[in-house]
Amino acid sequence: MKLDPFYLVVDDASWLERLLPLGVKLVQLRIKERPESELRALIRRARVDCERHGAQFIVNDYWRLALDEKCDFVHLGQSDLDGADLPALRKNGVRLGISTHDARELERALSLSPAYVALGPVYPTLLKQMAFAPQGLGRVAEWRRRCGATPLVAIGGLTPERARLVLDAGADSACVVTDISRNGDPEARTREWLHATAEWRR
Repeated sequence: MKLDPFYLVVDDASWLERLLPLGVKLVQLRIKERPESELRALIRRARVDCERHGAQFIVNDYWRLALDEKCDFVHLGQSDLDGADLPALRKNGVRLGISTHDARELERALSLSPAYVALGPVYPTLLKQMAFAPQGLGRVAEWRRRCGATPLVAIGGLTPERARLVLDAGADSACVVTDISRNGDPEARTREWLHATAEWRR
């Protein structure tokens, strides 16, 4: 599959009402520590909003809810893979994105025929404490070679300027979280991202 070069991660469905109309076409909903009923409602709302705007919607972690809500894409970390019912996801046509940080994790991910592999953090990140040091552009290029035809997503510490660098290094998509969500003008910053990645979108 072909990924949009601008991959937006949000922590609440309310972001989508503001940012999807700007032209965002690839979205992950990454929510932590909410009651299941609230999670279900947010996933449903986000899926409907993405469908309305022609955007690909990806659910982070909650694969059971993704199945229940007829979502077609989930993203799982390495530890999440252990408990996921991968045959059920395949049977229902749910595509899978997988996080990787080292060669062992990449080998495991590729053995599962994912829709994409994510590498991170490429640069230091504000999102969370990471057990892995920043990977750098050299690792992006290495992962590109190792992934073959499997799309590669770069994540961690990205800005519009750094997005161009990781896309030049071989990533198919540049993933952003805090550079937009913590920006004083998220709409303006989203437009900067769309402009910065336009060359790869064409």
